[in-house]
Amino acid sequence: MKKFNVGVIGATGMVGQRFMLLLANHPWFNVTALAASARSAGKSYPNAVGDKWAFETPIPDKYRDMVVLDAEADMEKIANSVDFVFCAVNMDKAKIRALEEAYAKMEVPVVSNNSAHRFTPDVPMVIPEINDNHIEVISSQKARLGTKRGFIAVKSNCSLQSYVPLLHPLMKFGVKEAAVCTYQAISGAGKTFTTMPEILDNIIPYIGGEEEKSEKEPLKIWGEIANGEIVSATAPAITAQCLRVPVSDGHTAAVFVRFENKPSKEEILQAWAEFKGAPQELNLPSAPTQFLKYFEEDNRPQAKLDRMEGNGMSVCAGRLREDSVYDYKFVGLSHNTLRGAAGGAVLLAELLAAKGYFD
Repeated sequence: MKKFNVGVIGATGMVGQRFMLLLANHPWFNVTALAASARSAGKSYPNAVGDKWAFETPIPDKYRDMVVLDAEADMEKIANSVDFVFCAVNMDKAKIRALEEAYAKMEVPVVSNNSAHRFTPDVPMVIPEINDNHIEVISSQKARLGTKRGFIAVKSNCSLQSYVPLLHPLMKFGVKEAAVCTYQAISGAGKTFTTMPEILDNIIPYIGGEEEKSEKEPLKIWGEIANGEIVSATAPAITAQCLRVPVSDGHTAAVFVRFENKPSKEEILQAWAEFKGAPQELNLPSAPTQFLKYFEEDNRPQAKLDRMEGNGMSVCAGRLREDSVYDYKFVGLSHNTLRGAAGGAVLLAELLAAKGYFD
């Protein structure tokens, strides 16, 4: 695989910082441009981040002399120095949509961690192991934008990764309904225990917009391409509650599911153990060998113990058992800033690179 030059738009935020760590030694992607808001522009990357660096691993040396550009004012300069960009900006949604489309129209593919374009009909929202075929809609998007290379592809909401990958291999049994309660880490809000002291000894039973995303985004992922757009599936019915909990990293989900054709527990475990997707078949650099891992122990998976399974890119499950109201219930876990955010976007970029979308 050839090397690609990459820009990170929104490099100073928590997800942007995670991108910087993941890309520091990436075999395919070489960071050549960093961008953020006007207040960070012109500063070296360490000075722009200041005391907001969120990780124990220090800023990699290769970024220490890089100067942060203005994501809006320096767009042309960025476009001329990269093959594609990752985007993880903290802006108003309308501004994000305009920014990402502007880069695409400058013939720069955009791999976005933002939610702004998730329901744009010709923008694929991809979990690479589940709906890699949705990237085929990019040809229709290019026709709309009038571009040859430029397009936008997005990853789904971080909370979905803790349950949608576990439901997906079970769709062959006819998943009718699912009820989900997610227990979401503070890094999902870009926070640490220092910057979110109100979470200590506490649970906050509301995360703005999260429940709607958790109920609707899976249906787009399970949808199909028709007339140059992705048409969302109409089933299964999903209801969700989303809570913020005092955990640094790792979103946990309690899942209840009802089937058209109720499988045995052994059939579910076999479906999970055998499931692989395009990233495993293509041997992509960030792909976990075992995408879905089941724990037999009653007290697993645990965020603190298991979030780094598969370098943070596996999805864990446990406590599968029959339910008195639904057919089955189980617990899921995913690392929200790795599989759920920056890592999932890097894996999506690897899929696009392997399929020739950056050529």
